[in-house]
Amino acid sequence: MQTLAVVMEKPEHLSLRHLELLAPTQDDVIVDVLWSGISTGTERLLWTGRMPFFPGLGYPLVPGYESVGRISAAGQASGRHVGDMVFVPGSRGFRDARGIFGGAAAHLVVAGAKAVPLDGALIEQSGQEAVLLALAATAHHTLALKGAALPDLIIGHGVLGRLLARITCALGGNPVVWERNPLRADGASGYQVIDPDTDQRRDYTAIYDVSGDAGLIDSLIGRLAPGGELVLAGFYDKPISFDFAPAFQREARMRVAAEWRPADLDAVRLLIAEKALKLDGLITHTQPAHQADVAYRTAFGDAACLKMILDWRKTS
Repeated sequence: MQTLAVVMEKPEHLSLRHLELLAPTQDDVIVDVLWSGISTGTERLLWTGRMPFFPGLGYPLVPGYESVGRISAAGQASGRHVGDMVFVPGSRGFRDARGIFGGAAAHLVVAGAKAVPLDGALIEQSGQEAVLLALAATAHHTLALKGAALPDLIIGHGVLGRLLARITCALGGNPVVWERNPLRADGASGYQVIDPDTDQRRDYTAIYDVSGDAGLIDSLIGRLAPGGELVLAGFYDKPISFDFAPAFQREARMRVAAEWRPADLDAVRLLIAEKALKLDGLITHTQPAHQADVAYRTAFGDAACLKMILDWRKTS
C-alpha cells in the first residue's frame, strides 16, 4: 500500500510524493487522514536544519504529529473499529522515509493504542480543531509536575502560549502574557496580553517561557520574585546559559518541561469535555495538501499565521 506524503528531503526542500507503507499488523490500524497540523516549533527546526540531534532523526523524513482522520482498517488486536474518528500523534509506518514524526500523509499505519478516539466536543463541528490536541497536551504537561505553581507570566502568544494561558485560567490561574508582535497581541480570553516593555513587575512567582528564545533567560530571571521558578517550555536550538549572580540573589529555580504524556492528553480531553477549555480561534490558515510547500512557507514566514493545517480530503 502506498500513500501520498509530505517529505522533507533536506532542509528547506520539501516534496509531495508517494511512499510505501509498512504492512499493518493485527495491533495496527490504517487511518485515512482528513487534516494534519504544521508545528511552527519543532517542524520549523526540521525545515531550517537546526533541530538538535535525536535518535532516528535524519532526512528524508515525513514531518507532522498532529493528524486527524478516520480508521479504514483495523487489526483484530488493535482495540479500534473501522469508522472511528481518531487523533494520531505521528507514525513510523513508511519504508522510504524516516517517520520520527510521520503524521503528514494521506494514509497512516499506526498502532491502535496510539490512535486516540474522538467524540463529543472534539467533533461537534468538523473535527479540525482536534489537530491541536498534541499542543494542548504539551501545554498541560508544563503544569503537571506535582506541586508546580501555575504561571503568573507566560512568554509568547502563539498557539502554545494561548493554550497554556487558557488551561491556566481553566485551573484557576490568572496569567499575564508577554507578546511584542502586534499581529499576535489580540485573541486573549480571560487573561491579559501586554508588551514586555510596558511591564515593570519583578516579582513573578512562576514564569513559563514558550518562545524558544535562549537569549531571554537573563531578562526573565530578573523578573522573578525571590524563590521564583523559570520553566523552559519551548524548544531551544541554542545552548542555554545565564548570569549566575542575579539567579543566586533570587535563589531562582529552573525547570525544563519535556514532551507530553498520555495522562496530559487525557487531562485536556476532560477539560474540553467539561467545556473548561476551548480550542476555537487558533486555526487561522488552511491549505489543500497538494499545496504543502506554500503551506509550510506561510506557517513559518507569516506572523499572522497562528496555526496552519493541511486538508487531505481531496488527496489520495
